[in-house]
Amino acid sequence: MNIKKGDTVKVIAGKDKGAQGKVISVLREEERVIVEGVNLVKRHTKSVQQTNTTGGIITREAPIHVSNVMLVEGDGVTRVGFRRDEVTKRRPDGSTYTATRSVRVSRKTGKEI
Repeated sequence: MNIKKGDTVKVIAGKDKGAQGKVISVLREEERVIVEGVNLVKRHTKSVQQTNTTGGIITREAPIHVSNVMLVEGDGVTRVGFRRDEVTKRRPDGSTYTATRSVRVSRKTGKEI
């Protein structure tokens, strides 16, 4: 999955099309994300005396499918790609070696995200 928690995304399909928000959480198994201020639903809750919770109508965000959002970069949106970069790492004894690490990059500009 190319979207991570904390990314700013734009909704490209559905009832909230065009809305932007920050990703609150990612549900990998269901391939869904929860975006701040997007796909708001109302939940009716019952008051419970044992836990001292009051009843009422609560508005909160519901998950949306990850295919309905795109990552925001600068003014517009972009797709996400991956690139392997060589890095120099240090062992506990002080010696160094080269390894590769995966980096997310913008498909539009090629810059690291």
